[in-house]
Amino acid sequence: MDWYGCATYRLTLGEVVVFLDAYIDRVPGAAGPQPPQRPEDIERADWIVIGHSHFDHLWGAERIAARTGATIIGSHETVRVMEAAGVPLAQLMPVAGGERIELGDGVFVSVYPSLHSCVWSHQGMHAADEVCLGDLFVTHQDRQARFGQLFEFIGSLGEDTKAHLRDSAQGPRGDGHTLVYVFDTPDGTLLYQDTSGHWSGIVANLRPDVAIIAAAGRANIDGEPIQGSLAQFVARQAALLRPKRVILSHHDDWLPGFSIDTDVAPIREELARWLPHCELAEPGYLDGFDIFGGLTKR
Repeated sequence: MDWYGCATYRLTLGEVVVFLDAYIDRVPGAAGPQPPQRPEDIERADWIVIGHSHFDHLWGAERIAARTGATIIGSHETVRVMEAAGVPLAQLMPVAGGERIELGDGVFVSVYPSLHSCVWSHQGMHAADEVCLGDLFVTHQDRQARFGQLFEFIGSLGEDTKAHLRDSAQGPRGDGHTLVYVFDTPDGTLLYQDTSGHWSGIVANLRPDVAIIAAAGRANIDGEPIQGSLAQFVARQAALLRPKRVILSHHDDWLPGFSIDTDVAPIREELARWLPHCELAEPGYLDGFDIFGGLTKR
């Protein structure tokens, strides 16, 4: 597995190459790693799996698909945006949850409905151990209004950021229905999540060997913002999933003035309390991490 920052990863599973999300471009001066490649430079991909349709997850998939011929799996909104960007329908596979897809070489992926973090509840990322309360029972209309204010705030963070938002604009869209994926491979099972939210009744039965869990923003549990901290969310979700290894996503400082470099220590402490025998792995940037290395398959 190679981490490109934010929630984007490249998986090499036997002969199958899968991108998880596709956001590789960065604002100049972002504190997080600057990827050595642009999406149009990627030479090999068979599949691109998209968790949701926001620009920091979907933007770039159209260029990777054009260069490699990869098939994009994502929500119907993801497919709409990608078709408008010129991706042929033959390279687009819309899903909504409940699908099991054969990727080749003994690799399958199952799709489940999920939830986006409550990004409407704040104008910047909270520290992992900061306890957040309130914001319960906010209507969808009010959430949308707050989200619009958030985008106005992000657009005020400097000319480079405004230019980045203009370049990444793909027309009016929401998250497009957030999805979570479980990969079944000859070496083990992997859950991939790209934003901090879940339906408790769904994740409680998945039992992956390894779970990539998003660690950014105000988490969403069963439709309402967590009454607690981000670290508690990660640990509680891990306790439901019961993986042997947890890897974090979306926890780097990818957008100046909005994101933060998440302190992993509180997450490690909470995880030790909720699931003491689970390893918290911290893969480096583009380091070819062995996802299932040292684990015994279930």
